[in-house]
Amino acid sequence: MAYYLVKAKYHKNLLKELRTRLDRGEIQKMRPFGQALQYGLDNARLDEHDSSFAVWEEEDYCRPPLAQERAAVLDTYFTDLEVEVVKDGEGWGKIEALTKLWKENGD
Repeated sequence: MAYYLVKAKYHKNLLKELRTRLDRGEIQKMRPFGQALQYGLDNARLDEHDSSFAVWEEEDYCRPPLAQERAAVLDTYFTDLEVEVVKDGEGWGKIEALTKLWKENGD
């Protein structure tokens, strides 16, 4: 398994739809990647250099990275996706101080 720090530009007009799908548990139920993707997106942060980008850590088994996640979810809500290989938890450590993508009320 590999871990990645993911950076992707989100479609602002689709964020509410994504939040709804996360809240309904739709993404979490996807197999085999749903739980990891749900956690990553629930805890995503705004990039410190460009707030039109979200960043999160993701675990993945695919080659190329995030292939299944992109086909099922990510390519609908994000563009310009970049990944950086990190150790488990290292990505979260790099971004924990950044502003959360989602406000406390879920928006």
